[in-house]
Amino acid sequence: MEVLSITGHSRRVMTRRLFLVIICIWVPMEVVGRAINASVSSRPSVVNIGALFTYNSVIGRSAKPALSAAVDDVNSDNSILSGTKLNIILHDTNCSGFLGTVEALQLMENDVVAAIGPQSSGIAHVISHVVNELHVPLLSFGATDPTLSALQYPYFIRTTQNDYFQMYAIADMISHYGWSEVIAIFVDDDNGRNGISILGDALTKKRAKISYKAAFTPGAPRSAINDLLVGVNLMESRVYVLHVNPDSGLSIFSIAKKLGMMSSGYVWIATDWLPSLLDSIEPADPDTMNLLQGVVAFRHHTPDTDLKNRFISRWKNLKGKETASFNSYALYAYDSVWLAARALDIFLNEGGNLSFSNDPRLHDTNGSTLHLATLRIFNGGQQLLQTILRMNFTGLSGQIKFDLDKNLVQPAYDILNIGGTGSRRIGYWSNYSGLSVITPEILYQKPPNTSSSNQHLYSVIWPGDITSTPRGWVFPNNGKPLRIAVPNRVSYKEFVTKDKSPPGVRGYCIDVFEAAINLLPYPVPRTYVLYGHGDRNPDYSELVYQVAENKFDAVVGDVTITTNRTKIVDFTQPYMESGLVVVPVKEAKSSPWAFLKPFSVQMWCVTCAFFLFVGAVVWILEHRINHEFRGPPSQQLITIFWFSFSTMFFSHRENTVSTLGRLILIIWLFVVLIINSSYTASLTSILTVQQLTSRIEGIDSLISSTEPIGVPDGSYVRKYLVDELNIAESRLITLKNQQDYPDSLLRGPKGGGVAAIVDELPYIELFHSNTNCQFRTVGQEFTKSGLGFAFQRDSPLAVDLSTAILQLSESGDLQKIHDKWLTSSECTMQVNEVDANRLSLNSFWGLFLICGIACLIALIVFFWRVFFQYIRYRPEAEDADQEIEQTRPTKRTTSFKDLIYFVDKKEAEIKESRRKSKENNGQNSLGSDGHSISSS
Repeated sequence: MEVLSITGHSRRVMTRRLFLVIICIWVPMEVVGRAINASVSSRPSVVNIGALFTYNSVIGRSAKPALSAAVDDVNSDNSILSGTKLNIILHDTNCSGFLGTVEALQLMENDVVAAIGPQSSGIAHVISHVVNELHVPLLSFGATDPTLSALQYPYFIRTTQNDYFQMYAIADMISHYGWSEVIAIFVDDDNGRNGISILGDALTKKRAKISYKAAFTPGAPRSAINDLLVGVNLMESRVYVLHVNPDSGLSIFSIAKKLGMMSSGYVWIATDWLPSLLDSIEPADPDTMNLLQGVVAFRHHTPDTDLKNRFISRWKNLKGKETASFNSYALYAYDSVWLAARALDIFLNEGGNLSFSNDPRLHDTNGSTLHLATLRIFNGGQQLLQTILRMNFTGLSGQIKFDLDKNLVQPAYDILNIGGTGSRRIGYWSNYSGLSVITPEILYQKPPNTSSSNQHLYSVIWPGDITSTPRGWVFPNNGKPLRIAVPNRVSYKEFVTKDKSPPGVRGYCIDVFEAAINLLPYPVPRTYVLYGHGDRNPDYSELVYQVAENKFDAVVGDVTITTNRTKIVDFTQPYMESGLVVVPVKEAKSSPWAFLKPFSVQMWCVTCAFFLFVGAVVWILEHRINHEFRGPPSQQLITIFWFSFSTMFFSHRENTVSTLGRLILIIWLFVVLIINSSYTASLTSILTVQQLTSRIEGIDSLISSTEPIGVPDGSYVRKYLVDELNIAESRLITLKNQQDYPDSLLRGPKGGGVAAIVDELPYIELFHSNTNCQFRTVGQEFTKSGLGFAFQRDSPLAVDLSTAILQLSESGDLQKIHDKWLTSSECTMQVNEVDANRLSLNSFWGLFLICGIACLIALIVFFWRVFFQYIRYRPEAEDADQEIEQTRPTKRTTSFKDLIYFVDKKEAEIKESRRKSKENNGQNSLGSDGHSISSS
């Protein structure tokens, strides 16, 4: 077995090989095996690790003393790598991709088991190929490019935060303040391009976007940056995300300050490069801080622990430091050394072998001086890599533990607002709970909550020393006003039409738009452009498409908001409701049975029944005392019918003499008066409606017919009827102007006109007003939409104008503009007006109830009086009619017949009979008394 030392000197290798051959000759094989195992598993006295970074840089000046301090701490700690000294070999990459690659190759010649760095993502991409080939884990404390986490680089391990999370934190903040567009300013290198690419993806998920990517080359001169910022300042967005290197970032703010781009209305968001710069130069120069007033920046969040505080207190005593303070990369560099040391300790304890072997694919060609053959493969690299990935301990920067994507767990950022001579923390971001003013360590102990209502930040002082959230956009400062297209209509010009005086257009839509513009807190330069030749209405769908194609910035007019149109442009809040309705031809229509339609069948039946019922009640009440209600049975039946129905015309001849009869008649005549009046009104309305309606009763009957249909020119109505309702296009007749509407309806299908017109409700209402309600709308609206102003996609003006339109509506100004241009019509939509005017029992059951109760009460009182009279009359009748009593079979039957006989008799006859009975009884009593006296 071949055992190599970490120095790699060929002479020592040959000596060890010769020694093993001698041992194999003289010593038994089992003794040889034990010696070899002991040699393999023994700990080396020195282990080499490498470090790659730029010494003279913001990150390097903080990382270098931290790396040295970490190595010293490891070597002085007997609990780790006992008996083995950790040796770190430093190489300066000089901020050069080429030199960094060369330095990495030279570093690998030293048989390092791990490499720490680099800080540059560009160099990390190149070196990752080297360490992949040599199986050496690469622990980078400064390369934040998200693409380095790809499976292409298995030996790359990021010991700092991934920019993937930082870009999502920025996107959450942009969404929190409601901005929809940002401009990304970045260095056009691997780190800049890939980070901004992730930012674009994150913003898309928040329904925002990067409107422009302003890239400049690494090391670009100030003149190039000045030209870049001048172009950016002419654009619409005022939210800038600055993702650059800490060594050149301040020059951008210096130029922006001179261009007036650090004033109110601007938003500057800097990635972690800015806090890294400021933290490493504390206290910062006042001139430097003056450039950064109002900037918001993200900094790696590192928990405040005793371990971190002890390192801060000893920083001033560290050897090799060049600055009075340090940034977060010093903490990550320190933890990277400890990560390598702890993993090596476990690796050796598990019997790992620090051995190297030659790569047959690496050899020097003839005349080459690259010495590629000196690069050797670390045999235990894969095992050490897996050991590193499963490490879990607490370092200066927090918990050192990797997820399945080889990213540090619990990524978090501090959000800083720079102002005065320093900065203040306005909140935190973590992928656990999003934006918060509570530290992530506390939130980790609670259930995750990333809902929008849970996102909070403290107030921010923005550039220009303002506290209100900037709008985030302005009109492009390039001297070009908004190009607003206005449809050049030939019909219903009340909505919009051209005008000789400025601004060249007028109408209801123009007044609404101008009133909304005046409510905005900023000026809107604009110019109106008429669209169409003026001989016919323009195609509105084509006009909207022109906006989507950037030929116009907006459309102001009576544009209907439809599904297809919203897919290519953004609409404001509707300023007027709309929907398709049907106006049929005016056609006389009558029926010989029209006189029956005022009442429903149920109403007719109940009314007739009450006529008979009331007639019978009055007959009962008048029969005993009124001779007009007496006579033979046939005559009495005719009297009941005649009296009942003659009251309908108040022509009854019979007089009522009883009090109850008169009371019932008064109530009934009042009911008849109401019924007659209602019948007359309903019949009049129905006959009127029949003169104004046709066979078309709505969109359903229109679809089922085969008659021609009128549609307005330039509207979406034609396409809707054909595509959505499957109406044959041959049935559709285009109406080009306003006069075509009544002409086509009056001619009708037989005269070359149309059976009905389908148009939007606002135009139909105006049509009714102009024709004095000569026509009527039938059916209901079969679509629901509205009129709005169309803008290009993602235009912030659409949102602001929507708010302004709502303000106009709430203040009543929108209705005033409507009344100014569009006269209101009293014509209402009719939904089967014949049925609507038909009266049912529901409208009169109260009257019938009152009349019925009065009749019942009158009958009860009447029969109570009759029964009382019968009781009083009965004894006298029994004395006078004993012979009749004897001929009756039973007492009960005789009583019922007597009762009927009693009820049928006139009340005057009963009273007369009663009087005579009393006289006879008196005479009989006198005669009986006289006879008794004489006897005695």
